[in-house]
Amino acid sequence: MSKDTQLTLLTRAICHALRWRHMMLLTLALSPATRAAGYFNPAFLSDDPSAVASLKRFEKGSGHGPGKYRVDLYLNENFISTEDIEFKAPAEKKGDVIPCLTRVRLDALGVEMKAFPDIAALSPDDCVPLTTMIPGARTDFDFEQQQLKISLPQAAMKQSARGYIPPEQWDDGITALLLNYDFTGSNSWGDSVSNNYYLNLQSTLNVGPWRLHDYSSGTYSGGQDSGSASRWDHVSTYLQRSIIPLKGELTVGDSYTPSDVFDSVGFRGVQLASDDNMLPDSLRGFAPTVRGIAKSNAKVTIKQNGYVIYQTYVSPGAFEINDLYPTSSSGDMDVDIAETDGTHTTFSVPYSAVPLLQREGRIKYAFTGGQYHTNTDNQDDENFAQGTIIWGLPYGLTAYGGVQHADNYQAENLGLGLNLGDYGAFSTDLTQANSTLADDSKHTGQSLRFLYAKSLSATGTNFQLLGYRYSTQGYYTLSDTTYTRMSGHHVDTLDESGNDNEDDPANWTDYYDLYYNKRGKIQVNISQQVGSVGSVYVTGSQQSYWNTSETDSLFQVGYSGNLHDVSYNLSFSYNKAQGQPDSDQQFALSISLPLGKWLSTGGDNSEMGNSPNNAYATYNNSTDSHGKMTQAAGVSGTLLRDNNLSYTVQQGYANKGDGANGNASLDYQGGLGNSNIGYNYSSGYQQVNYGLSGGIVAHANGITLSQPLGSTNVLIKAPGAAGVDIENSTGVKTDWRGYAVVPYATTYRQNRIALNTDTLGDKTDIDNAVVDVVPSEGALVVADFKAHTGLRALVTLMYRNKPVPFGATVSRSDGGTSTIVGDEGQAYLMGLQLMGELTVQWGDESDQQCKAKYQLADSEMNKPISLFKVECQ
Repeated sequence: MSKDTQLTLLTRAICHALRWRHMMLLTLALSPATRAAGYFNPAFLSDDPSAVASLKRFEKGSGHGPGKYRVDLYLNENFISTEDIEFKAPAEKKGDVIPCLTRVRLDALGVEMKAFPDIAALSPDDCVPLTTMIPGARTDFDFEQQQLKISLPQAAMKQSARGYIPPEQWDDGITALLLNYDFTGSNSWGDSVSNNYYLNLQSTLNVGPWRLHDYSSGTYSGGQDSGSASRWDHVSTYLQRSIIPLKGELTVGDSYTPSDVFDSVGFRGVQLASDDNMLPDSLRGFAPTVRGIAKSNAKVTIKQNGYVIYQTYVSPGAFEINDLYPTSSSGDMDVDIAETDGTHTTFSVPYSAVPLLQREGRIKYAFTGGQYHTNTDNQDDENFAQGTIIWGLPYGLTAYGGVQHADNYQAENLGLGLNLGDYGAFSTDLTQANSTLADDSKHTGQSLRFLYAKSLSATGTNFQLLGYRYSTQGYYTLSDTTYTRMSGHHVDTLDESGNDNEDDPANWTDYYDLYYNKRGKIQVNISQQVGSVGSVYVTGSQQSYWNTSETDSLFQVGYSGNLHDVSYNLSFSYNKAQGQPDSDQQFALSISLPLGKWLSTGGDNSEMGNSPNNAYATYNNSTDSHGKMTQAAGVSGTLLRDNNLSYTVQQGYANKGDGANGNASLDYQGGLGNSNIGYNYSSGYQQVNYGLSGGIVAHANGITLSQPLGSTNVLIKAPGAAGVDIENSTGVKTDWRGYAVVPYATTYRQNRIALNTDTLGDKTDIDNAVVDVVPSEGALVVADFKAHTGLRALVTLMYRNKPVPFGATVSRSDGGTSTIVGDEGQAYLMGLQLMGELTVQWGDESDQQCKAKYQLADSEMNKPISLFKVECQ
């Protein structure tokens, strides 16, 4: 730590000590133990009574003067927020000062204004005398703890559900243009040379409640001797906004239908669907986790509805992807694991909604009209309309159903869900469909579906989803009827020449033959907690088809545990797809040892109290059913003050002639975006892979760079406060102008945005370190922080050649926070400008208040703390 930093920290400590010394002296002097019969003797503070401010306001009540105070606000014992509240003297100038709460603020707190016409008649900026206008109301201000506690009778409050936030507080955010980018690339050499690149762009224009979204992605692959191939996909463009009275979202353009009743399909048209996020948590009734096992340093590509939505590079062994950015609320995920030797493992991860129970009286709806929309050339853009409704009934019942209609397809669904109490939740539904296929053949069929979910808290078992669907031979889906021919396939990868390799069935990820239509499908997703040492999971699915005995089968089982700080994971994966001659089976073992903890001396080795860096020794082993084994040992961990630089170094070995392999990687999570770089090698093969991801936000105050954006985000606005860390946001800090973006805000909920005041500059202070925002879906809301750049000063205030009295209040012409005078007329002020005026008051009489004008030299800005004396007139 430099000498300048040490001096700054020491100065801060001295200033805060002086300020709190003044506060503690006043608090001690005015505590109940020092009062007697409602009178306090000023001689306790000074032999000269004129050296002590008027204590009339302290003789009874809480003992604080008028002014603006930063307080923790509580309503009926529930914490609301930390905010600046002005306290004013009562009109009769007797008793405690009262908090100034306006009609608008009370309405935001949930006061039922219609019950109090006198309050409603006040102007929005008038202070409301709570205790006189609301019978039974009470306010208590704990001066020592800086807590304002408001107690209001239940009859005075709006009747709302627990956690309810009124729509008047929902913030549609500001007009802004947002761009999310994700780029990955790799360069390989050795026995062959190849280059691969992937770019994902998601842009949004926000104007009021409207959101215009555009999503595009592109891929490029090429080799030294094989030419190149590139593809750019315009995935979707759609306009969206919230419809508050209907508790729903309006979407115009490219999107996806819900999967509650029918399978989710892409469309280009119009959709109005309810949004459960608008409901409070107490009234509310998924992208899946993708797991797999890589045999080498593999590239993992995930598709949904024909589009690449995720691509990354993983080390050998078991991997888990839990940060997908899905393009729809559901839809099977097609996963391709491309190994370094050119082989591919593909499988599909299906997922559905759990039983569709709704609270009594709750209606969930979705109405869609437009064209069927997909990314493949072998499907037509059929016009269709769809409507679904889910209705919560008494006695734990939920009724639901829907219709689908197109020129070549008509389907009706009817279902019922039931809350079985201790036995879980269950739903079943029947779909009747009439279809005309590409060969003009007509078919009629039915599909019966069962869903079950149950969490056994006592045993730690969670049946996340048990599902079964049976379809008759004549049942087809809307998607089936859009195919232009009866059979075909789509190749996910290209061979070295950049052409489709139709002779390799392992690469067929979108194979279909309408003669072999779907028959039965079972899904299982169960997890079990094993005491306090680990958990086991089982995931499986099997899809059977008519007119063939072949099935699509996926089974995964794993156990995660820990023993004396050692973490380990065992997993097994089985995958067999229709059309593939052999199944793919993988066993994996991983072990992690906490080197950082074991080698630590027990102290916090981080700077300025941040959490220490972590380091782990790791071992991974994966073995397939043919006896091919890959194993690797290495070290991984985090670096830097905020642990936002991750590293991994591994050395491995594979049998069956593959020999040694290894990899090293760095991942950096910064305030302006994320980046990564890695290197791996194996026999006859070397590769460098890299990536950049982040966001660019253009708003009225300029352009701000950020980490990858979520659908809803917060723009921090703190002009003058550069380089300040944001709490609970790794790597995020304000830029040189004082702006930053916090991604992934929670919609229709209070989001607490806080600045880390320990990282403020020497000359910077803020009035409000915490701001609460309630964003609507897709909004970019502003968290506005009032930063002041100026002096830290210890001012000696003189009046008529004597220090102003102890306990006097000091207010400022620049609007900064008020303070209290300590002994010898000293007052500590933060963010003070070089020139200004101070108003000092220690009583109600005209000779008990004065004003002090000051002007300091520019050189004072170079001092850690300014000490000066000023005469008060």
